[in-house]
Amino acid sequence: MRDTEFWHSKWASNQIGFHLEDVNPLLIKYWQETEPNVDDKVLVPLCGKSEDLVWLASKHADVQGAELSQIAVRSFFAEHFYTPTVTTLNGRHECYQFDELTIYAGDFFTAPIEKVDLIYDRAALVALPQEMRLEYVERLKSLLQPGGRILLVTLDYIQDEMSGPPFSVPESEVRALYSEFTVTKLLRDEAGEMHPKIAKQGLSRFAEEVYLIQS
Repeated sequence: MRDTEFWHSKWASNQIGFHLEDVNPLLIKYWQETEPNVDDKVLVPLCGKSEDLVWLASKHADVQGAELSQIAVRSFFAEHFYTPTVTTLNGRHECYQFDELTIYAGDFFTAPIEKVDLIYDRAALVALPQEMRLEYVERLKSLLQPGGRILLVTLDYIQDEMSGPPFSVPESEVRALYSEFTVTKLLRDEAGEMHPKIAKQGLSRFAEEVYLIQS
């Protein structure tokens, strides 16, 4: 069962600590590892109102996002003073389109997303409980063209020490989920003692990891 109400309530109450105000520096640093081409189609699943969409649209002619919350999608366009064309698709999704950007508002698992060459996953896999991750990854694989690449950002901590989301998705799980793909770990950034997750929440460890996944 998908806990859609959880995310709707987060956006409705503006409890969006997961939202970054700026482009993720990990995207800027590691996107080149996907060997991107301007003509590559890009997907950002569970995109929220991420600034990463704008950065990617400056590099690619076709960037798709998928987001459950209409509040998030409308906020994204309003905050950037974009006036998108909005169409209703299959009675369940709204499609917001502006220049290189297309965002589908509604359930990611049923959105009419076109197949893509590149996927950027910063806050999607880690937003899902373990029982949903396999279905999610299978959906991603179905949307990826042959030879497609994924840039994945995850978190690694002891799950019993903190309730998600964001959840801990350790390297072993990443490799199991993408077992038929080539998985390369590009970064493990271990938090120091002064990091809020350790200093304030008392976690034994907390690390951000970046992977390049190639089909």
